[in-house]
Amino acid sequence: MPIFTSSTRAVPEGRDVPRHVAIIMDGNGRWANRRLLPRVAGHRKGVEAVRATVRAAIDEGVEFLTLFAFSSENWRRPQEEVSILMEIFARALEQEVVRLHRSEIRFKVVGDVSRFDPRIRELVTTGEALTADNTRLTLTVAANYGGRWDIAQAARRYFAAHPEALTSARPLAPEAFEPHLAMAYAPEPDLFIRTGGEKRISNFLLWQLAYTELYFTDLLWPDFDAAALAAAIASYRTRERRFGRTSEQVQARNDAVIEPQAQAQDA
Repeated sequence: MPIFTSSTRAVPEGRDVPRHVAIIMDGNGRWANRRLLPRVAGHRKGVEAVRATVRAAIDEGVEFLTLFAFSSENWRRPQEEVSILMEIFARALEQEVVRLHRSEIRFKVVGDVSRFDPRIRELVTTGEALTADNTRLTLTVAANYGGRWDIAQAARRYFAAHPEALTSARPLAPEAFEPHLAMAYAPEPDLFIRTGGEKRISNFLLWQLAYTELYFTDLLWPDFDAAALAAAIASYRTRERRFGRTSEQVQARNDAVIEPQAQAQDA
């Protein structure tokens, strides 16, 4: 399992296309309400938007796509809606994972899956195993996930593996801790997108979003499509990603990369 270097310790390679895009898919219920439809209609339409976004991410050259499907706080919703969401999740796992595999997409789920019923847990395990060797895109679904849960479970796993650290006076280094995070297999997101008009990260990837570019859109998730993803990536391209450096340092590094390329073309 590769462990990617944190952006707080090293400057990632500059890329026109974000390597990793993370999305909070917000607005399914409001999409349905505006059309005088039951909320479940919005959630089902949201599944179609997932399909379109996966295809668009591949076309754009994105390597990792992470979708926040169900947070640890979403259990607070009405029980009827939670039950519907669980059924939609189960059906999507049954119907979509084989399609993902045919498209050479690796499928992952992060979150505390222990709270899901055995049917969903089995579908997750089977889907991850089936697609484990695929490399075209890594699609991660965050389900019963919370950023604070992730940090807490990583700490628990770290101290279980290193009990001597409990009594050591040495500080806990981030690089020792990070391999135990739920998404240690993926680089930190370059671009975070939230649909639905809200401007917060809602306990999503708290550790991993340290230097991620944030993009908020009023589009409701069922209306999100390839054009919407392209607009978010276009905004990303306009950002100067300094990672603690000055603009002058960023320009100097860019010049150092461009000059050898230009010399090679001239040759």
